[in-house]
Amino acid sequence: MKHVTVIGSGTMGNGIAHVFALYEHSVTLVDIDEASLQRGMTTIDKNLARQVDKGVIDASRKALALSHITTTTSLDAGTSTADLVVEAASEQIDTKLNIFKQIDKSAPAHAILASNTSSISITRIASVTKRPSQVIGMHFMNPVPVMKLVEVIRGYQTSDEVTAKIMALAKALDKIPVEANDYPGFVSNRILMPMINEAICTLHEGVAGVAEIDEVMKLGMAHPMGPLQLADFIGLDVCLAIMNVLNTGFGNQKYAPCPLLVNMVMAGNLGSKSGQGFYKYVQGSKELMVADRFRK
Repeated sequence: MKHVTVIGSGTMGNGIAHVFALYEHSVTLVDIDEASLQRGMTTIDKNLARQVDKGVIDASRKALALSHITTTTSLDAGTSTADLVVEAASEQIDTKLNIFKQIDKSAPAHAILASNTSSISITRIASVTKRPSQVIGMHFMNPVPVMKLVEVIRGYQTSDEVTAKIMALAKALDKIPVEANDYPGFVSNRILMPMINEAICTLHEGVAGVAEIDEVMKLGMAHPMGPLQLADFIGLDVCLAIMNVLNTGFGNQKYAPCPLLVNMVMAGNLGSKSGQGFYKYVQGSKELMVADRFRK
């Protein structure tokens, strides 16, 4: 799998492209416009520079990694010679289905089609292609260059051979792959998102404040980041989308998203990316400040 195409140059997509390029794969990064691609490449450059500063890689390896990445706004052209396509678009089922319909037509017959989805059914995605045995989940963790885990999700028809190739590939990227079967939320988000949702309900019901809830989980459960701060980091819109997948997929009320989460997303308070969620984010400041609405 020498040529890898990554679809989407946002936080996850540029991180995935970064890692593949660092390990000397030829990478094509695809997005809908040049501005998005430029932002993605700027982020990759900064993150590689951070690795140089920390002594993880040297400057020559950074330059080599950047030379392995090309960009395009054409999905057809970007996938026409790919051995592996990794979709990292927004966590919306219709968006993903449309992408997979198109890349199934444009990618070579031997190509493996992977999705970085954190919750959407791989079997459902594979069903719109003519190669369901070659469709698999490759769920990287954020930030991709740092986090070791790759959740490898087998769809109902994913072949043993494709699964073995992706497991081996993840190891070759110095990641630790963990195999999971295709059920809503897989392993990571089936466990994580209900915890985050329960933390939001705990705040919504007035049991404790934002900082207090996060402090309990950090000090009492040894979490490096509290669940409300983590929700802000992930994006509250993403958290809501995953809870909706769990709620629909299992048909169980325990997965219903907290009304406070729904209201915050509708209001545009999406966490760190919007400047405000449970905490307030000021550019250039590292101080963690509880959002005005949740201050006592």
